[in-house]
Amino acid sequence: MSRSFWLKIRKEISIWPGVTLPGIVIIGLVILFRLTGALQLLEWLTIDTFLRLRPSEPMDQRVVIIGINEEDIGEVGSYPIPDEEIASLLEKLQTYKPRVIGLDLIRDLPVNPGHQELVAIFQEWPNIIGIEKVLPHQIAPPPELPSAQVGFADTLIDKDGNVRRSLLGTPVDQGYQFSLSLRLAETYLQGEGITLENGIKDLQAMRFGTTELPRFLPNSGGYVRTDAGGVQVLLNYRSGQEPFLTLSLNDIKTGNFNPNLIRDRIIIIGMTAPSVKDFVHTSAIANLQPVGQIYGVEFHAHATSQILSAVLEQRVLLRTWSDPWEYLWIVAWGMLAISFARNNQSPWNNLLIVGVVSLGLVIVTYILIVRGWWIPVAPVLLVLTLNGIGLAAFSQYDRGLKSQIEVRQRTIEQAFNLIHNGPMQTLAYIRMHTQNQDLSQDELLSKLEEMRDETWEVAEYLKQDALTQEETIRLGNNQKLELQLPINKLFSEVCRETLERNFPYFDTLKVKAIKFEPIPERYLTIEHKRELCQFLEESLCNIGKHAQGVTRLSAIGSYKGSWYTLSIKDNGSGISSSRENRGTRQARSLEKQLGGKFKRERLSPRGTLCELTWPLVDKYWGLGRIRHSLKSLFRIAKGRRQRAEGRREVRRL
Repeated sequence: MSRSFWLKIRKEISIWPGVTLPGIVIIGLVILFRLTGALQLLEWLTIDTFLRLRPSEPMDQRVVIIGINEEDIGEVGSYPIPDEEIASLLEKLQTYKPRVIGLDLIRDLPVNPGHQELVAIFQEWPNIIGIEKVLPHQIAPPPELPSAQVGFADTLIDKDGNVRRSLLGTPVDQGYQFSLSLRLAETYLQGEGITLENGIKDLQAMRFGTTELPRFLPNSGGYVRTDAGGVQVLLNYRSGQEPFLTLSLNDIKTGNFNPNLIRDRIIIIGMTAPSVKDFVHTSAIANLQPVGQIYGVEFHAHATSQILSAVLEQRVLLRTWSDPWEYLWIVAWGMLAISFARNNQSPWNNLLIVGVVSLGLVIVTYILIVRGWWIPVAPVLLVLTLNGIGLAAFSQYDRGLKSQIEVRQRTIEQAFNLIHNGPMQTLAYIRMHTQNQDLSQDELLSKLEEMRDETWEVAEYLKQDALTQEETIRLGNNQKLELQLPINKLFSEVCRETLERNFPYFDTLKVKAIKFEPIPERYLTIEHKRELCQFLEESLCNIGKHAQGVTRLSAIGSYKGSWYTLSIKDNGSGISSSRENRGTRQARSLEKQLGGKFKRERLSPRGTLCELTWPLVDKYWGLGRIRHSLKSLFRIAKGRRQRAEGRREVRRL
């Protein structure tokens, strides 16, 4: 890339520290908060809200819940439900030929009467899956069931009390055990010719056919250092008012249902009586009664349905990015917010932009959630708000403070330049002629009075400039120039006014080559114009004071590529000292401001070259490019609209 491009980049970066550094600190703090887990609740709240707002899904007719409710308990007359009632229910269900039955009821001990009848049912039907508890305290399964017909019913509860994960398998003292939902899904899918295997992309994951269940990791999504023991998956609850058909114990007893709804289905039997308090808490399902709660049997239905729907219908499973991509995403949005604060002067405009961008981000992340991708949104919204709005206020304060400092520094610099190019030049004249002893007393008094008047005029000008903030420059001979003039005209006026001043070596000049190419206004600020004019005046004054024997002088301003060169050259006696004076230091400062190059060197056989070269960088470089692009798009759209209207007019004719 060209050097001018990198200079543009460097110049942009050089004016960012007041905004960028605090912005980077904010990004770092947000990342630190996330790493410590301080943002987990916000991220959980976000995903729960998005899942709750999803469109309704149709009922999964493969899963049927038999819920034992308060009325059923009242009719039976006791709780826990006796084994004979459970045996009778299982026996009747088997007549409708379900593919598999899950019994979400603890039966580690007999609940008489009817225990032997239940044992006989367990031994007769291999499609019945009982439950156990393995975490943290163990509750044994029905002793009559083999281990292949047992699944654990444990749930993983997050710190806010909600359940967002499904534990599919975990090591236990007796080996390795699977969950009730996985056992039910595995048995059902075996009837479809699909078996459970290890993952391919992740060998520790589980896979049915070509569908690999994405394994939950300690830092998946908004989680931070979470226990990811065993094999866990994020739970994508099924949305909708009625995700599963639910029948009561009494419905089965009385036959108040369509038998075809049972045939070849997964049946899950569990408690749906509030008094039993078998609840799982979740905020990811809309319109729950009671709010934020589902029954344990419903949880197992959701976990089972998720596996079946993913394998048979390619319903999305919740996936997350790896940690590097998530933090790169946060940093990218943080830097974007910094650019908003950097480029928008109006706090209200910035608030509007951040609001629109945040809304767009929420919409995009919602769409991604619907498509199965959980990406960080809470940290991004936080960094957008802090960097885009809070940092904008800080940036405005910082700009105001810098502006005050710049005004004060500019006033000091201007005072030095005015004194240097005015009274000090007169003083140098007096000193030189006093040393040569060719200055009469009357001339000395006249020059001293002239120096006094120049000093008072400088003071008066500075005072007036402070009051009016005029965009003018005062030359050493007390002439004022309007800085709104094009720079080439300003340069020409500076040369004309300066060369008319009473300096000893201007009298010997015979050839004056003065030519300045114009510079578009977008490349120079008012202060750049002021300092370039002062640089030119100082260079010409040095020729008038020190270039003994000078006969030729050239002051040229010209383009070369995207660079502009201001060159002042003479054929006088040349540089007499290597010490940098006030004018040279001023030029060095201007060189840094413009990102250019300055040189002052002796020419052969005689003469001096004073030259400043700098890249032409649009003072509205960042916003200007955006405005230019928008204008181009508007022109294209307008042209297309006009052509379309022309075609319609032709068709009407």
